[in-house]
Amino acid sequence: MAKKATVTVRQTGSATRRKPDQRATLVGLGLGRIGKQRTLEDTPSVRGMIAKVSHMIKIVEE
Repeated sequence: MAKKATVTVRQTGSATRRKPDQRATLVGLGLGRIGKQRTLEDTPSVRGMIAKVSHMIKIVEE
């Protein structure tokens, strides 16, 4: 079985004073605090969520 592609993201910006949908997107990605990091499956839906909050997160190279 092939290994699934993953992407690691780290929150770099605060969700304070952001739109509710952006805060919900961070929660959907499993983030919520500055510095928190998650490894997620690399799917089109996850990439769309990353694009929506790209100003508050950074993709970590593995």
